[in-house]
Amino acid sequence: MTVAATDEKTPGLIDIEALFADPQFAVPTISPDGTRIAYLAPHRGRRNIWVRGIDRTHADAVPVTHDTRRGITVYHWTDDPRWLLYLQDTDGNEDWHLHRVDLDHPDEPAVDLTPMDPGSRVVGVESLPSDPGTVLVWMNRRPLFFDTFRVDVATGATTLHLEQTDPADTVLLDRDGRPAFRSRPAGDGTVEISAVDAETGDVRPLTRVGGAEHPMGVQPQLVTPDGTGLLVGSFQDGDHLRLVRIDRETGKETVVAAVEGHDLDISGTMMPGVLPPTVFTGRRDGEVLAARFVADRPHIEVLDPDFAEVYARLATLSDGVLGTLSSDEAGRRWVATYVHDREPAVAWFYDHATGESRELFRAYPDLDPATLAPMRPVGFPARDGLPLHAYLSLPVGVAPENLPLVLLVHGGPWSHDTWSFSPDAQFLANRGYAVLQVNFRGSTGYGRRHVTAAIGEFARAMHDDLLDAVDWAVAQCYADPDRVGIYGGSYGGYAALVGVTVTPGRFAAAVDYVGVSDLAHFLRTLPPFSRPWFVNNWYRYVGDPEIPEQGADMLARSPITLVDRIRTPLLVAQGANDVRVVRAQSDTIVASLRERGVPVEYLVADDEGHGFANPENRMRLNRAVERHFAEHLGGSTSTPASAR
Repeated sequence: MTVAATDEKTPGLIDIEALFADPQFAVPTISPDGTRIAYLAPHRGRRNIWVRGIDRTHADAVPVTHDTRRGITVYHWTDDPRWLLYLQDTDGNEDWHLHRVDLDHPDEPAVDLTPMDPGSRVVGVESLPSDPGTVLVWMNRRPLFFDTFRVDVATGATTLHLEQTDPADTVLLDRDGRPAFRSRPAGDGTVEISAVDAETGDVRPLTRVGGAEHPMGVQPQLVTPDGTGLLVGSFQDGDHLRLVRIDRETGKETVVAAVEGHDLDISGTMMPGVLPPTVFTGRRDGEVLAARFVADRPHIEVLDPDFAEVYARLATLSDGVLGTLSSDEAGRRWVATYVHDREPAVAWFYDHATGESRELFRAYPDLDPATLAPMRPVGFPARDGLPLHAYLSLPVGVAPENLPLVLLVHGGPWSHDTWSFSPDAQFLANRGYAVLQVNFRGSTGYGRRHVTAAIGEFARAMHDDLLDAVDWAVAQCYADPDRVGIYGGSYGGYAALVGVTVTPGRFAAAVDYVGVSDLAHFLRTLPPFSRPWFVNNWYRYVGDPEIPEQGADMLARSPITLVDRIRTPLLVAQGANDVRVVRAQSDTIVASLRERGVPVEYLVADDEGHGFANPENRMRLNRAVERHFAEHLGGSTSTPASAR
């Protein structure tokens, strides 16, 4: 294949700080009365919450939190304009607490509304329209049970609202806080959906949904505003995920949203309010406005006729895809961000009553989109014929031929890469690498067949998919077969370790970032309260380490077992407080290599968990990544040779 040269001008090296510092503005939302906006911006070296009037600028904004230890990610408006809430953990340990900020006295310290013992955490916060001034909070004061509490925001008074009787049960509440539905995993792996009588607590089974095709659970699960239905993601009798309504009386299923050949995108259920949502709902009444589907570029399916007019205007404000969205209770004033590969999270204000719109801010105003690499969707078959979807980012202004290639592997593995701004991909493309992100089998978003094709295939067909992707890039003349690196975090870190153990001669360099080296040990050290949810993911796809033959198979597919095969230059990065992939996963493999005299660079951040949140740690990591790949793959580096 002959690859055409490019006429684009080669940009200079983008500063690491420009890509990996905290965004200057992020996660904007509008207050319920439409008079103010809140957002995240740097303050005292960390992401903190700022508030300003809707017609004001950042110069008029006030920082209302003052965290110096760890940046804030998730926050909530309340129905009282005086209070704002946010979640925070300690050094990445994921023991989230709910804190209150007094907007009338923004310089005062935040108040912890959920004091708990170590190991307990808040996992959900919702307003309670029927009881102004309170919120519902889900937390495990009892280590294995996530009970629901009613918290008075002003006083902090906490009352048990609903006690969980079985750790595997999820009771879903209506807008008045009354039990409406229950979902629980059944013995065969399906999820049993039942109606709950709010007065008596009696449970009446309605239907069963899914199984292994829902490795992250049935998502979403939303009670309709009138309490008579439950909205869930379901494959029904097809291959693609739809948004379906289950009737509380009859159990009848009605399709609410479906796009032929595409899955409902459940990614947003993992970080509500931060990632683009699966389902957009109205602030005042909770009615469904639109749903997001997986496509080469995410697709928004508008469902509410009134919102269609709003969406039509919002769609003119950016050539990206609608990301996060909030409105006042009247549905008049809106604040939106947009998903884009080169203009990330640009925020706009729109007033539907007047037609006024204006750009609020850009997350990374110092980045020039012209210097960034387009994220191009590509596709090719795996060796067994399974269609694979991927994204290719190529260096700007460089002939796309015979380049060093970095295979950037997503975590999960039950998630997917999507068309969006990826600091990692942009960083590597700017340094001269072709970057390939593959939605290997087991990735969500590409149908039932695609996700379940990963059952039993850790370090087998899932790894073959990655190798097939590299072979495709080589065959297309994009990649030099002798200069291929692999880099990933979490499952992606495991994939990198598999790459240098199962196929030790295939990669010229590897980076393992908070990755699993021992599958059985990984499962045994996950928090005990998470274990009821392993049936349709780790137990079904990988195995149960307590069953001897399955434990032995897991060990055979664990990089630690094959560590003596490693000869590829390796960089390992780990958060000391990681509760998902504990530090021992990295310590063990690094110690084994060092005992054999195999060079390995090891970065440990004492104030991080499952991934590096603090900017100085991200800088340290990416400087190391830059040096590592420059030395072994030949890309560009901003680090002077004397400092390497």
